[in-house]
Amino acid sequence: MTTAQGGVRGWSATRTKVQSRIRFTSLRLRLVVVFGLVALTAAVSASGIAYWLNREAVQSRAQDAALNDFERELQSHVSTLHPNPSQDQLRITARKMADGGDRFGVLLIDEDADGRTVSASSTDNALNGFSLKDVPASLRKAVNKRQKITSGNQHPYHVYWQRVIDGDTPYLVGGAKMIGGGPTAYMRKSMEKEAEDLNSLAWSLGIATGLSLIGSALLAQAAATTVLKPVQRLGVAARRLGEGKLDTRLRVSGTDELADLSRTFNLAAESLEKKVDDMSAREEASRRFVADMSHELRTPLTAITAVTEVLEEELDAETGSVDPMIEPAVRLVVSETRRLNDLVENLMEVTRFDAGTARLVLDDVDIADQITACIDARAWLDAVELDAERGIMANLDPRRLDVILANLIGNALKHGGSPVRVSVREGDKNDADLLIEVRDHGPGIPEDVLPHVFDRFYKASASRPRSEGSGLGLSIALENAHIHGGAITAANSPEGGAVFTLRLPRDAAPLIAREGDGEQGEGGTEDTEGDGQ
Repeated sequence: MTTAQGGVRGWSATRTKVQSRIRFTSLRLRLVVVFGLVALTAAVSASGIAYWLNREAVQSRAQDAALNDFERELQSHVSTLHPNPSQDQLRITARKMADGGDRFGVLLIDEDADGRTVSASSTDNALNGFSLKDVPASLRKAVNKRQKITSGNQHPYHVYWQRVIDGDTPYLVGGAKMIGGGPTAYMRKSMEKEAEDLNSLAWSLGIATGLSLIGSALLAQAAATTVLKPVQRLGVAARRLGEGKLDTRLRVSGTDELADLSRTFNLAAESLEKKVDDMSAREEASRRFVADMSHELRTPLTAITAVTEVLEEELDAETGSVDPMIEPAVRLVVSETRRLNDLVENLMEVTRFDAGTARLVLDDVDIADQITACIDARAWLDAVELDAERGIMANLDPRRLDVILANLIGNALKHGGSPVRVSVREGDKNDADLLIEVRDHGPGIPEDVLPHVFDRFYKASASRPRSEGSGLGLSIALENAHIHGGAITAANSPEGGAVFTLRLPRDAAPLIAREGDGEQGEGGTEDTEGDGQ
């Protein structure tokens, strides 16, 4: 029905929006994030390794060059000093060593003729001067420590070095003690230039890492688009297939996994279309068979009905012309003929619903008068209580409303307990529907039967396959409610008995208007159910 189809369309549109949101913010984002993380990890690892290798190479090269110059200058100048030199002599030698080296400061320490320790630096600048306090204690200890002479160590003293940071400036500090007596010499070289080169290298590697991350994001976006486009087409095709467009197919190109998936989808869609076509053909053939059979049965049934009516009149006549021995058989024939006639009429009505040819013929009706007429026509006035105010008008199909009421009330009288109460309620201001409740005072409907009360030909007990009803009454009532845009629900009252609630719109004219626009579908568009408690 229109309400159900509108709900499906709304749900489908919402699902499409949600899936699109998920597709563009989840899978695509995850691909970009994964690509970015992989690229970032690779770039950071490569940059870190490159920085570490270059740092070691730059520092080792500068360090080796400075220490080699210091050792060379030490051998060239300190060896010419006289024993126990004065401070001035030490200062002159230190300056010569510093001038010959690669921009490093020199500090010389020795004893003068009086046995006092004297020291001299290559610079006397108070800010940039090089003194003994600038030499780490651990380095002084290592320089002054005499090593044991072994086959692997032929000299008691060696050149030692250490990297230190003074303020923000890195320095290389080295020292050595003259073998055979003489001054102890220390050198200090600024590594600031090398640090600047390494900082420039770090910035370059950082920029390269950022550019690689941006490039990987762009590459991930392109790759995600390439990968997701077939997936998106598959999703659209699946939704179209779910909407009933069974001729939907995907264009297959390539030989990769996505192409195989597209081929599999096409095969599945083709198989589904074939099966649905076969089922539709069989269903159409079944509907035609039931319709043709019902029409064929009507002609002999008309004649049989006429004969049974004559026989019934003879039974009711006062002359008593019917033999009492065959009277029960005659009454059985009359009863079964009526039942068969009702079954044929119900089958013809069901085929009209299934074929979608059932139509509404609307008229303004007073609901209370309509219910009263239904009860009076079937002589149910003594068994039915009516709670309905006159003047509640609705634009409905009177004949179909009568069918609904007759089936609900008849079902309550047959399977429930008297009295049967019919009440009418109007919806609130925001609800334009009418609610008609039919309640009996019987034992109620078993919980396992409730989901099936509207199934066609459903019997509540397998041991009672045959009953007076056709098993189509409640199903037809439900279809007539659906064609109005309404519904019927079944439940058990807490006070006892079963309650059937019929919800109908006050005006069914918009349904006919939409039907004329091709939006209203009628008949067996929803699951239908049969009577029986």
